[in-house]
Amino acid sequence: MIRRLAWFVLCLPFMVVALHTAVRILRHFHKFPMPQFLANLIDNPFRRRVQPPAEMPLRHGIEPGMIVLEVGPGNGRYSIETARRTGESGKLITIDIEPKMIERVQQRAQAEGVRNLEAKVANVFNLPFEDSMFDAIYLITVIGEIPEPERAFKEFYRILSPAGLLAFSEMLTDPDYPLAQTLVRMADRANFKLKKKIGNFFAYTLIFEKQL
Repeated sequence: MIRRLAWFVLCLPFMVVALHTAVRILRHFHKFPMPQFLANLIDNPFRRRVQPPAEMPLRHGIEPGMIVLEVGPGNGRYSIETARRTGESGKLITIDIEPKMIERVQQRAQAEGVRNLEAKVANVFNLPFEDSMFDAIYLITVIGEIPEPERAFKEFYRILSPAGLLAFSEMLTDPDYPLAQTLVRMADRANFKLKKKIGNFFAYTLIFEKQL
């Protein structure tokens, strides 16, 4: 029994790596939004330590009074903190293609008394917003889920104000994790330039601004 347990403990890291690799391969060929039933699974203590919810709005350059767009809110933990950061004079709009995910965020905002948060169903390739509407746009471990990110970048450019910020936060444990240089090249093709990088290979935040 002890030998079996020891063998399992020794093999566990390799099993985790193998599973993670298999999921990455699957996601590479088949992009799809995160199902809502997994929202709480990815909101775990390890992620909250690497990407602290209360700290992420600061990393993304969010200031009070900003009008902010979040793409892919998950269970809404980061949405709540960003909305609080924008304050009464600001607003967070968060979008997802999955209606049940949006319902979850709406319920959370209502339960926590956050009134400057609007959650709505929307397609990132055809965003229902006016040109130059947002002061900031951010995505946390989401860009890899989008099957044609170049199309999304074009929409981000359209709806972001001339002085606006576009932020991406990624971590290696995410099956859709992109290398930082991959995002930089993609952003450059969409006429964004890198303004700031925070973090390292394992977890990073990139902040871009528009090239006018």
